[in-house]
Amino acid sequence: MSQGQPRRPQAQGEALPDQPIRYGDVFDVSGELAGRPVAPMDAALLQSAEQAVLGQTKKGGPAAVLQSAAALNARAGHVGKGQVTGPTADAGATVTEAELAGRRVVSESVGGQVVARFVTPAAVVLADPPDALDQDAVTIGRALEAVAATAGDKPVDQSDAAAVQAAEMCATGASVTAPGGVSAAAQAAADHNARAARDEDKFKLRDVLSDAREKLPADKGATAVDAERVVSAEIRNKPDMATTPSGVAEAVTAAARLNQERP
Repeated sequence: MSQGQPRRPQAQGEALPDQPIRYGDVFDVSGELAGRPVAPMDAALLQSAEQAVLGQTKKGGPAAVLQSAAALNARAGHVGKGQVTGPTADAGATVTEAELAGRRVVSESVGGQVVARFVTPAAVVLADPPDALDQDAVTIGRALEAVAATAGDKPVDQSDAAAVQAAEMCATGASVTAPGGVSAAAQAAADHNARAARDEDKFKLRDVLSDAREKLPADKGATAVDAERVVSAEIRNKPDMATTPSGVAEAVTAAARLNQERP
């Protein structure tokens, strides 16, 4: 089972907390660690581990959450700028990556406790540069339409809408979504479903993705970079931080993998 989504600390610009933000406030942890204030060196250690294993600090991920919490604690005077918590000093901060049954499992730990676990499709291995894709490459639009067949019965939720939005931006190269496009349809469906009491009243993935290519202002072959963006958008909006089986992120990843494996 996947570790739950970390809880976000107070946003910058708001009043500084009277009490320090503790690990138990932002992560599902227990024991001594749960009661300890988040300290700057904790965040630095986990950031370093993410960089070493993942090549980047994940947007909205555990290291980013620690950094935000530690910064608030330091500004409020609850911790020193060079401080590290006892459990973190003893057990460190680690990031591990494994591939199980074709899925990539990333676990992040602080002070000997897992603070987050992400389950995503296995990464696409680049055989050719993204700009070397031929005209017959599987496009993002085709990948979205495939979801209508493989996971079409799933009610659209916010994670689906976020993944579709990222996919549309990758396909068009735009920084905003197009009115009346597939992303707008997915978001409208997710908003409706959040208010609907019965599953039979909810919009399904097939309702918004079966004609995705017609709704996209532009389309292109799916690349490894596109897959990474869509996966990241989907898991950031899922409590279990795992991609939906046969859903949007997995379909775009499969398309990118097929494009790289073409003879």
